[in-house]
Parts: sequence; structure tokens; C-alpha cells
Amino acid sequence: MNTAVSYLPTALNSGSANEAEIRKVFERQRDTAIRLRTSTRQERLVKITRLRDAVLAHRQAIRDAAFQDFRKPPAEVDLTEVMPIVMEANDARRHLGKWMKPKGVWPTQMMFGTKGYVQYEPKGRTLIISPWNYPVNLTFGPLVSAIAAGNTSILKPSEMTPHLSAVMVKIVREIFSEDEVAIFEGEADVSTLLLSLPFDHIFFTGSPAIGKVVMAAAAKHLTSVTLELGGKSPTIVDESADLKLAAQTIAWGKYTNNGQTCIAPDHVYVHAAVKDEFVRLVKEYIAKAYGEGGAAQQSPALARVVNLRHTQRINALLQDAKAKGAKVLSGDAVDEKDCFIAPTLLTDIPRDARIMQEEIFGPLLPIISFSNLDQVIGEINAMEKPLALYVWSRNQRNIEAVMQRTSSGGACINHAVVHFLHGNLPFGGVNNSGIGSAHGEYGFKAFSHERAVVRTRVLLARMFFLPHKSWTQKIIDLMMKLV
Repeated sequence: MNTAVSYLPTALNSGSANEAEIRKVFERQRDTAIRLRTSTRQERLVKITRLRDAVLAHRQAIRDAAFQDFRKPPAEVDLTEVMPIVMEANDARRHLGKWMKPKGVWPTQMMFGTKGYVQYEPKGRTLIISPWNYPVNLTFGPLVSAIAAGNTSILKPSEMTPHLSAVMVKIVREIFSEDEVAIFEGEADVSTLLLSLPFDHIFFTGSPAIGKVVMAAAAKHLTSVTLELGGKSPTIVDESADLKLAAQTIAWGKYTNNGQTCIAPDHVYVHAAVKDEFVRLVKEYIAKAYGEGGAAQQSPALARVVNLRHTQRINALLQDAKAKGAKVLSGDAVDEKDCFIAPTLLTDIPRDARIMQEEIFGPLLPIISFSNLDQVIGEINAMEKPLALYVWSRNQRNIEAVMQRTSSGGACINHAVVHFLHGNLPFGGVNNSGIGSAHGEYGFKAFSHERAVVRTRVLLARMFFLPHKSWTQKIIDLMMKLV
């Protein structure tokens, strides 16, 4: 891995696009966006296929870059970065014709004599701002949807994973003309400049705090937005759950990418009757997967925290919890210089600890004992609505109680995180955890304007033209009873 060819520019910090370049590309995309309104299914599929094939051709480069940025293991890169793009592209290849086809609707009683349908048209010039935790996936996934809907796009990847960003720059500039798809690297000032432009749609993935900034910027131009945000995704394990499967799946979902996943289980409510056994099984999985405590630092299966600043932030959450009385059940090994924090289990955490208030986004897993499900539901509802919620149970009444009395962007019953990979489901948040949906047809619609069209066959409305006849009011009164 250390001998991999680097795609990183020699002068990364000075390689950011300047304002003139960005504005020039934005203006060039105006005419292209208008032209693409009449683009055919085949034209769009050619570009989607080209993107998919380029990602596969650069698969090893993506693996190498992910290792350079945060030592992500190759299999994890394939599963979380490459495969989702291939799935998204192939889904579009299979179904785009159906998605693009106008959808007919039945006339209402007031609309007899007309034909109504929804016509999907491209929104136009789109901006995709992506995060650092899954840079390829969360840049090119939305791009597939944008292309499928017939748009132009400007991409802004995160500056925090420079090697992966450099590979994406290479891919985009190899296969696209910048008047259709362009990509710009840079710090926050580049994002700020892009957000000042009157795009027709913005797709942002990141934190709720920055999501509010994006939404405020979009509001200045009344630009529509899709916001894929985050939050503290809770998990519930009741006394009827398959504990071994729950422990393995929750630990897998939590510690993939070392906890740096927006839909990772943030904290786990475990029924008091099974808590000890659940903890034992999670510890067993961690030991087999990564090694115990500091030994995990040598594991090739565990990614690093992305940088020193985030390592210090996560460590501060851990130290604050311990200082306030939290008990460490396993882990607790930290090497900030190596951006290493071991998979760590905590319990007996006071409510005023920062770890119970802030999204963790790291390898710390609070385990909270409960005996009353109503109390757990109350605590979940007292927080902001999360991006995901997971419940492990064989008790249908408990499952229904959780699903009916809570709200989250998505949910899994007896599983975790995999709803992201279900291309036939909408993926997105609710309120603080996001606005709008992505993936498959939902992603296509996010980048499309659903244009309502009425075509007249028999002009019945002429009976209401002025001047009104003596019988006009009688017809109106009759229709008021029928509609």
C-alpha cells in the first residue's frame, strides 16, 4: 500500500480553483443545461456507464488513496465506496426509461375532458458538495442521479481527504467536459463561492450545522436543496432480541470506517435483563475483528480517524464522559499522533456528558441499560429526529411501538445501516437530519422538476366564461355537491 502511485497534486493547497475559473465554468454550463433538457435516455446512459466504468478502472487507485487518507482496508473501500456507485449506475441503466416516461394521472371530477400527466424535466445546473467520510460514494452517487435527470453538475469534494479528491478529479476530467460535469477542490472559501451562485439545485451531504448554512445560502436564490445530514442514531435491543446477531451487526455497523458513518449506531439502549450478555458478545466480536484495546492499532481491518483535529474531538468526548463517571467496558486506547482510537464501549454515562448530546462520529459506543421501553421512546423523542433508528426484537408489539411512536429518516428492524444500500427505498433524513431523498428513482426525482401538464380534449370550462348564463349558478351548485 505504501508504494502506491499518488494522485495528489504537488501543490495541493495552491491547486484550488480561483473565482474566475469557477464563474467561467458556471456560465458555460448554462447553455449546456438548456441543451440537456432534450437529452435522450441513451445520451444520459452513455455518461452514467462511462462514470461507472471509470470508477471500476480506478478501483485500485481509490483503494490506495483511501489508505493514504485514513488507512481504510481494501475490502471496506470496495463495499462502501466502489460497490454503491456500481449499484447506483446499474440501477439507472435498468430503469431510466421508466423514470423518464411521463406519468399519466386520472382526471378529477372538475377536470373531465382533459388529460393530465407529470413530465420530468431537468432542474438545470446543480451543485454537489460531498463529505470526507465516504468521498467517492457520496460524490458520484448523487452525480449518477443528476446525470440521469439530465442536469449539469459542479462537484466540490472535501479537502480533508486530499488523495481521494485527487483521484476523483482525475476521473471527472478524463471522462467529462467541464461544461457538463466539473470538479473543484479547495477549502471552505471555494464552497462559499459556489454557494453564492444561483444553482438550480444543491445536493449537500454533511453535518446539520453546515446544512443550515447551505440552506440559508440556497434561500437567497430560492434554490431547491437535498440535505443529507446526520444526528445521534439510536439503537434499541430488547430482551427478546437475537443477542448474538444483534451484537455482531451493531458492532459491524458502528466500527466500519472507525465509526465515521452518518448512519452508524450512535448509542445503544439494551434491556437490563440481557445487557451483560450483549456486552460480552460485542466485546467478543471486537476482539476477533480488531484485537483488544491497544492491539487494535495494529489491525489492518480498522481505519483511522480522518485527522488529528477529529481524533482530539472524539478523545475529548471520551475523557469528558470518564471524568463525569462513565465506566469503560472495553477499549479506551488512544494515540492522537496516529489518529487512533480503539473501539470502545462505555456505560453508566451521565446525561450531562457531552457524548450524550453530540453526534459521536467515531469508535465510541455508549451502552444504556433500560427496563421500560416507553422511557426509551420518550428519550428518543426528546432529541432531534435522527437520520436512522435501529430496533432489535422478536416482540412484534415492541417493534410496532418503536416504529409508530418515533420518527427518523430511515430505520432497520433486526439490522443496521443496510437501508442505505436498498436502491428501491428513499434514503434521507427528516428535519434536523435532512431534507429530501436520494438513491434510485428517488434520486432521479430529487434532481428533476415534476412538471404538471394538463392537455384539453373537450373544453368544458367554456360554460363558465363570461357573461354568465342563467343556468351557470345551477351548474356550480351541482358541482359543489359532486366534487
